[in-house]
Amino acid sequence: MPRASMLPWSPRCLPSVKALITAGLFVIMLWNLKYVSNLSDIFSKAPEHTKPLMILVWEWPSKQAPNISTDICRELYNIMGCWLTVDRGLLNQADVVVFHHTVLQQSRDKLPKEKPPGQNWLWVSLESPTNTKALAGWNQTFNWVMTYRQDSDIFMPYGKLVPNRSATVNIPRKTRLVSWVISNYHRTQKRAEIYKNLSRYLHVDIYGKANKKPLCKDCLLPTTSRSKFYLAFENSIHRDYITEKLWRNSLMAGTVPVVLGPPRANYEQFVPADSFIHVNDFESLAELASFLKTMNSSRYRRFFAWQKRYSVKLYADWRERICMICTKYPSLPQGRVYPDLESWFNG
Repeated sequence: MPRASMLPWSPRCLPSVKALITAGLFVIMLWNLKYVSNLSDIFSKAPEHTKPLMILVWEWPSKQAPNISTDICRELYNIMGCWLTVDRGLLNQADVVVFHHTVLQQSRDKLPKEKPPGQNWLWVSLESPTNTKALAGWNQTFNWVMTYRQDSDIFMPYGKLVPNRSATVNIPRKTRLVSWVISNYHRTQKRAEIYKNLSRYLHVDIYGKANKKPLCKDCLLPTTSRSKFYLAFENSIHRDYITEKLWRNSLMAGTVPVVLGPPRANYEQFVPADSFIHVNDFESLAELASFLKTMNSSRYRRFFAWQKRYSVKLYADWRERICMICTKYPSLPQGRVYPDLESWFNG
């Protein structure tokens, strides 16, 4: 009698094993198909290759529009994928349309009749509310704003301090006490009142159109740098309104700014507390004048300590300002409009 097999297996079981293997392979194949399908969904939802962002400047802010036919954002500021144009025929292709307020003041008819879907309109003004007229009526029109105010969608100051490692202090030779460059002098302005009273106690060298002593572009800094102090008086008092009078005429020139503008605390958000003198620091202009006239050299030198850590960066070229829109674009809110531009700007 033959010996019984130890395993309950016979050739008749072979088809069932093959079927099991086939079924397993089929399941694996189905799982892979599902995975590939999911990948397809993922890639279909991923953004396509980003095309260059097109910024249409409806009318160039300065009197003379520069040549922007090349990729100037990359060439001048190393900002990639940002194309500027003033060709209104490209309106329907533009991602952002920039409107400078001086143009809007002239006529509302300057605006396009319709806004293409997905396009954003940017309102730009570097003037203070006091000098920005005809804001009423711009309701539900602009998606973003670019101003000198820190709460703007695109904050565009007149200048800023940037870190450097020079660790040196450069104070130009001084031959004058106080200077002031003024183009538009109006007796009703606060700065006119302060100057009139301050001039009773010390002499101020005045340059600019208002005093019939205009300075050429390259003459400004060498002129103001010869003075120990510079009257960085703003034409109006508003939050964050700190112009080139501080950045270029004073700090970059190597003179100490005597500022008239927003409160000291606001200035200190931009520059060190010991880099300037605020008119409001003194109980009277006589006290201010005495402080300026009697300051010793060691105290004066302390006003320049900031130079060991920083240098001045100016924003004066509209090409750079417009190119900056592209760097901010990904983080800007989409689909929002300002319901009342005048209320926001005057607030």
